[in-house]
Amino acid sequence: MVASSFLRKCLTTLAGLLLLSFGSLAASQIEDQTEQFFRSGHTNNWAVLVCTSRFWFNYRHVANTLSVYRSVKRLGIPDSHIVLMLADDMACNPRNPKPATVFSHKNMELNVYGDDVEVDYRSYEVTVENFLRVLTGRIPPSTPRSKRLLSDDRSNILIYMTGHGGNGFLKFQDSEEITNIELADAFEQMWQKRRYNELLFIIDTCQGASMYERFYSPNIMALASSQVGEDSLSHQPDPAIGVHLMDRYTFYVLEFLEEINPASQTNMNDLFQVCPKSLCVSTPGHRTDLFQRDPKNVLITDFFGSVRKVEITTETIRLQPDLGNMESRYKKEWMDEELMEPLKYAEQLPVAQIIHQEVTGHQMLARW
Repeated sequence: MVASSFLRKCLTTLAGLLLLSFGSLAASQIEDQTEQFFRSGHTNNWAVLVCTSRFWFNYRHVANTLSVYRSVKRLGIPDSHIVLMLADDMACNPRNPKPATVFSHKNMELNVYGDDVEVDYRSYEVTVENFLRVLTGRIPPSTPRSKRLLSDDRSNILIYMTGHGGNGFLKFQDSEEITNIELADAFEQMWQKRRYNELLFIIDTCQGASMYERFYSPNIMALASSQVGEDSLSHQPDPAIGVHLMDRYTFYVLEFLEEINPASQTNMNDLFQVCPKSLCVSTPGHRTDLFQRDPKNVLITDFFGSVRKVEITTETIRLQPDLGNMESRYKKEWMDEELMEPLKYAEQLPVAQIIHQEVTGHQMLARW
């Protein structure tokens, strides 16, 4: 009898310890989920997609950009958050054997132009000046909303560029260039003006890595199709159209993105590996030293998608105060206190007396 009572007490104690351990484990899991939930710190996504080349033989650059446009829309970024810049209209080019179409795969398997393409800047609107104005927000008040990058300090921005370039520059329509210094300074202005939370820069051009060498602003991750001194090569020749349909690097990036869905847990480290030298011929590069998070903790959909994160829990979670909101609230309270003081006019100079006073002889001599 005594033994059974002792055994019952031991079992009760053991059950209590197990419940406590399970409770602490559940609390730890909830804390981990909360940390993961707030890790990226962004609440909205934007994309700026730029083709800087014109003329029929640069068909592939337009197809590159439209293919990325198609992918980010499929993953959830709406047209209202995409700024699409195309330097030429290949769909309406008289050389196009299939009018109103742009294909990214040979044998005309995939039309990336479609019926719902919204081009925000086209033809001669695609200039270095307009591109920099879009990034920095220095746009005339009359500019339509569709041509604006209305991002904030909680925005993750994808910037994709393709065209012809060289060591430290990218050509716009064979008439002007943007340098890596100008691009780096534009990103710094964006950071100072709180226009992004994190920024992913991808460029497909010859010597593409030279374009991110001068970056110095925080929270920028950059990828390029080729190293300094290397050319980026084309892909998918189509005899019916008479030109190459895409560039190699963008082709394999998009092939990778086709396997991604809005709930995917694939990270940026996987994107770094999509186009090895054996496929691209050139050597793709990436830069992550300015980025605060580890790329393996950065989901592809943090930039290529727009997914609202929702976690359902019955537990109470303590959230840290939003310092930005507190700062704005204190600023408002300070302004309210200032406005409570009685307003009064400052003493003005006696302008009327100065104008109508008689000029003395000494003053007349001084004027002469």
